Amino acid sequence: MRLFLNPDATAHLRGLAEEFAESTNSIRLELNRFEDAGMVKTKSAGNKKLYQANSEHPLFSDIHNLIIKYVGIDRIVHLAVGKLGDLEKVYLVGDYAEGKDSGLIDLLFIGDLHKEYLVRIVEKAETLISKKVRFLTYTRAEWETLNDENKQTKKLLLWENTKQYTDARNPV
Repeated sequence: MRLFLNPDATAHLRGLAEEFAESTNSIRLELNRFEDAGMVKTKSAGNKKLYQANSEHPLFSDIHNLIIKYVGIDRIVHLAVGKLGDLEKVYLVGDYAEGKDSGLIDLLFIGDLHKEYLVRIVEKAETLISKKVRFLTYTRAEWETLNDENKQTKKLLLWENTKQYTDARNPV
């Protein structure tokens, strides 16, 4: 799951074995099957073999979407987007953005939001998906003033308001 949640994530055999509390042999067998099917690609880093999901594989987006649904991220975003105010972007950050299933979902919302409504929606989503959800909110101005180090945090774009960009480019 870790590799298919975030296509940029890499992992090595021992790390995956520890994370899943499985033997390296069983993990190796599964990774070999994925590699044989072309779903995982490998590269060497010193004496370690790193595994990464092959985002070019025809089934990658289907698997990625299934995992997003399994984790419950799709429900949170779907519930939140409608009445939050002037929402611009939603990012997945933290462990899940790095491909780790920790049970704690961290989200980053950018825009001028109704924060009280967001708190209610997050509470509702936590009940629906049986996972804890943490979130940060920034206005566009706050986000733009953050230093580059904070913006470099690993994040996956989950949702973006493309209408505002279209409207800005094509004023009526």
